[in-house]
Amino acid sequence: MRLEQIMSEKLLAKLRYASTSPTPEQVNGIKAMLCKKFNVDDIELELSEDKSIGGGFIVSCKNYEYDWSDAGRAKQLRAEINNLRREHGGNDAGKIISMLSDKVENFDLAVEDKEVGSVVWVGDGIANIDGIEHAFYGEIIEFEDGTKGMAQDIRDDHIGCILFGNDAGIRQGTRAVRTYKEAGIPVGEAFIGRVIDALGAPIDGQGDIKESGYRPVEGPAPGIIDRQSVNEPMETGILSIDTMFPIGRGQRELIIGDRQTGKTSIALDTIINQKGKDVICIYVAVGQKASTVAKIIQILKKTGAMDYTIVVSSTASDSAPLQYIAPYSGTAMAEYFMHEGKDVLIVYDDLSKHAVAYRALSLLLERSPGREAYPGDVFYLHSRLLERSSKLSSELGGGSITALPIIETLAGDVSAYIPTNVISITDGQIFLESDLFFEGMRPAVNVGLSVSRVGSAAQTKAMKKAAGSIRVDLAQYREMAVFTQFSSDLDETTKNQLAHGNVLMELLKQPLEHPLAMHEQVIILVAVGAKRLDMIPVKKVRDYKERLLEYFNTEQGEICQELEKSGDLSDQLKHKIIEAVDAFNDIENKKLKEEVEEIQKNNH
Repeated sequence: MRLEQIMSEKLLAKLRYASTSPTPEQVNGIKAMLCKKFNVDDIELELSEDKSIGGGFIVSCKNYEYDWSDAGRAKQLRAEINNLRREHGGNDAGKIISMLSDKVENFDLAVEDKEVGSVVWVGDGIANIDGIEHAFYGEIIEFEDGTKGMAQDIRDDHIGCILFGNDAGIRQGTRAVRTYKEAGIPVGEAFIGRVIDALGAPIDGQGDIKESGYRPVEGPAPGIIDRQSVNEPMETGILSIDTMFPIGRGQRELIIGDRQTGKTSIALDTIINQKGKDVICIYVAVGQKASTVAKIIQILKKTGAMDYTIVVSSTASDSAPLQYIAPYSGTAMAEYFMHEGKDVLIVYDDLSKHAVAYRALSLLLERSPGREAYPGDVFYLHSRLLERSSKLSSELGGGSITALPIIETLAGDVSAYIPTNVISITDGQIFLESDLFFEGMRPAVNVGLSVSRVGSAAQTKAMKKAAGSIRVDLAQYREMAVFTQFSSDLDETTKNQLAHGNVLMELLKQPLEHPLAMHEQVIILVAVGAKRLDMIPVKKVRDYKERLLEYFNTEQGEICQELEKSGDLSDQLKHKIIEAVDAFNDIENKKLKEEVEEIQKNNH
């Protein structure tokens, strides 16, 4: 009996008109269309006047809406015009006007059934929406006041939506409409040299940016067949990293350490070192202070690195949804250039704050908290981001994305939840140690815990030959230094080994914003490997290094050019470098002798 009663009940639909009510023919036509759509025999149509729609009428049934109104027509036309302007730019005013007039004359109102829901709860950048049953994950939802959000949590009775704007204009009962579009950002060459927010809008006060297209913020990572092995170096210009933990184009190398140990400095030096190497750099700031981001932009401008860099900024003052989406937006931008066959370096600074933003979202969406209150899919959060970095096969253009994610540890605890997750996703890590940093070792790279899983495959032949046993020498020196720190009576071999290790440690110290070219690194390594620097007092090693490099760049240009051109270190070239170092040492000794004589003369 109950089933028969339900079957006999009519479906209720509402029709709003501006001033003139629809004719009986129109009403019958609408009823027939709705009956077909919802598979019912009859439908009850409730009519009401609504002057706000301007003209025409709007039909609502269940959670669907059909718009024949003037307001709907104007909105669709406005969207068409904006698309035209985006596609063709605003350079030729006459051409734009003719295209717009043609679009207006031939405009045909597309009446589509839009799924409409209403907000049941809103707060802290989250809105729960009832009535939308078919939204897909990552779909853009538009609210009455124009604010956009993204479907993040899809449940049986409602969908959870993260908001990309202020929620001040959204209340309980506010209408929310499906757009049937995936979240994406504008991309293009014009973004190079600019600072943008997580949605791709410029925030540097230099005007609008003409995009070349749109890319979804979330996309599938390239498959195994679409990739090739990493074989080309992405030189950081930092001696300790390029020699012992080389990074290749298409690799993902984690920079990990406590706060204030120089993590961002390594990333910035790497960006600065890409000058003239045809690499586009993207710096993604997540949860940083706005003043810190401003300082980084100033450094990039001062060094000329901003000419090939895009800064995606989502500061600590931005909402959690914007901080969550920022790394994906930066990666979508990087993918545009990668598919154009270009090499891209992307820095995520930092993913610890990204995970915290995602945790805040998940808890507000009432997802079950797990370890350290992070949601169960926090591993997937970073894996689907970092897996998009790769070197594409030659058939697909051979472009690459090299990722330098940054993770902040607490008291050097690399075994915490988020650090272990990201370590397992990446192809190696550079571990920065607080103790080394405070001892004056800058960059404070821990040789024992740092590793590159790509290794020498990402080094030039010259660097591979010159680096030789540097890592073993350092490890032996560390052990020797520990055992001999309380000993006074040392044999000659041990003394030489300690002297060599001290010089090596001093050479690996490098000031900020001074990355070294590949030929400079090879020259230093050959000189120290041939024990030509062991007799120099430790305090004078850095000055000596600068003078030696200046001598090679000015007086021995042929050697530098041969190293850069061939990328190899033959025995003959190595011999030439050692001879040049000896010649430089003779000049230095001669100068020193003259200075001593001058001092003695003045004393007499």
